[in-house]
Amino acid sequence: MEMIEVEDYQEMSRVASQFIIEKVQLLDNPVLGLATGSTPEGVYKQLIEKRKQGNVSFANTSTFNLDEYVGLDGDDPNSYRYYMNEKLFSHIDIPGENTRVPNGMKKDLEQECGQYEQLIKEKQGIDLQMLGIGLNGHIGFNEPGTSLQTRTHVVELAQSTRKANARFFDSLEEVPEQAITMGIETIMASREIILLVSGERKAEALDRLLNGPVTEDFPASILQTHPNVKIIADRAARSLMKK
Repeated sequence: MEMIEVEDYQEMSRVASQFIIEKVQLLDNPVLGLATGSTPEGVYKQLIEKRKQGNVSFANTSTFNLDEYVGLDGDDPNSYRYYMNEKLFSHIDIPGENTRVPNGMKKDLEQECGQYEQLIKEKQGIDLQMLGIGLNGHIGFNEPGTSLQTRTHVVELAQSTRKANARFFDSLEEVPEQAITMGIETIMASREIILLVSGERKAEALDRLLNGPVTEDFPASILQTHPNVKIIADRAARSLMKK
C-alpha cells in the first residue's frame, strides 16, 4: 500500500480526482468503480469542474457503483442511484447506459447480484476502484464478519452503519436494513484501488488498517494484500499514525 499524505479534505479530493482523470485519459474504455457518502463528494465536484473546463471527457467511460440500499428506487433522494445522478452523472458527458448501480428494487435480489457480477465481467473488470472506509472497517457495505471470498451479495447492515447513515434520513427507522454490495473479492479484483480517508473520526480505522492483522473482523484489512492500493489520507486522519 502506498500512503499519499495530504493536508486536508480539499487536497485529498483534488489528488484523487487527478488519479481518476489520468486513468480516463490513459485508457480507451476505462471502467471506474465509484462510491457514495460524504467522502467522495469533493472528488465529484472536481471531476465536474474539470469536465466543464474541457480537460477530460467521460464519453467512453463505464462506471459501477459499490452498493445500493434494498427497497429504495432510483428516484428516492436517499438512494445511491439518485445520489450519483445528482452529484456526478447529470453534470458530465457520460452515457446513462454506461452508469451502473445495483437495483435494490428487484424481486429476485440474488439474481440481481449475479447479473451485476456478469456486467462487470463483460467489461473485463474494474480499472480503478475508489473506496472509503467505515468506522468499523467496512468497505462497500461489507460489514465485519463478511467472508473475504464474497462476490456481489445482499447484506444486513450493522446498526453502527445505519446510525452513521441516519443523518441522510429523517430518522434511524427510515434507514434500510439491507443493501446490495460488491463483495470483497469483487473489490479486490480491481486492477487499482484508491482509498480516501479524511477526518479525525477515521484515524482509528486508518491506524488499524495499517497496523492490524488481515481479518474478517475488519474487512478493509484485506487491502493489505492488494498489489496496487493508494491511500490518500489527510492530516486529521493520520493523527494516530506511528511516526
